[in-house]
Amino acid sequence: MPRPSLNDLTAFVAVATHRSFRRAADEIGTAPSTLSHAMRALEERMGVRLLNRTTRSVSPTEAGFRLLDRLRPALASLDEALDSVAGFRGNVAGTVRINAPRLVAGLLVRWVLPQMAERHPDVTVDIVVEGRLIDIVSSGFDAGVRLLGSVPKDMIAVPFARSLTFICVASPAYLDRFGDPGTPEELQRHHCIGHRMPSGKFYRWEFERAGQELVIDANGSIVLDDEELMVEAAIEGLGIAYVADWAAEAAMSDGRLRKVLTAWMPAPDGVAVYYPGHRAVPPALRAFLDVVKDLRKKEP
Repeated sequence: MPRPSLNDLTAFVAVATHRSFRRAADEIGTAPSTLSHAMRALEERMGVRLLNRTTRSVSPTEAGFRLLDRLRPALASLDEALDSVAGFRGNVAGTVRINAPRLVAGLLVRWVLPQMAERHPDVTVDIVVEGRLIDIVSSGFDAGVRLLGSVPKDMIAVPFARSLTFICVASPAYLDRFGDPGTPEELQRHHCIGHRMPSGKFYRWEFERAGQELVIDANGSIVLDDEELMVEAAIEGLGIAYVADWAAEAAMSDGRLRKVLTAWMPAPDGVAVYYPGHRAVPPALRAFLDVVKDLRKKEP
């Protein structure tokens, strides 16, 4: 039996993952009809049916699922092998489009982009700020940045060096006036700065201590959808804010904000760059990922 080409196997993983010829074709950059013909040719070459097709859907057969489970780690290993020779390449050029929430976009600007500019001056990093979880492939992005637990299972994740911890902060003036809350329940008598998520729902504040978990509906007369504005509101003494530590670290370091309820804050969350693992990684994206990986190695 002739061995299938890497392009055919990569295309199969895209179709089997998206369960759609159209979405897989958008990712690969070909026509759905061309991709459908390629999959039929692959099945004929292998002598086994890999995909169940109807007029409205496509899904892997039992054999297709088995092949998919084997190909995903194999393609990921191939990416790692290509990464291992990154230092031998010449100048990398091109554009890498990254989708990230505002808070993480700021970290990229302060932390990753200076290294990119120094090491790869011919690469353009195009960052689009987006709070909603989107399909980065169908939206035309090379990669996204999200909490590690939110990364889709069909993506490859490259963790950041820094984790993210959510904290409660307030200004010294506010705490002098209203006192420090001793438990999350005491927030009910405080002014809390509400957080509206991109979906329109209000974020519920999560706490944890000695295995005990609490979720609080924060009450207050101010609701914001941007963490930097929440920090500013807290600095102005308007209430207690529940924000990522990255957003408040400058204000805490110079004394404009203080942490409260420190014993009740949840464990840190990992943050990662993620990208499709079943297609060739563009050189500009690979250069970006190399910088993220190298910065992680430098952290103690």
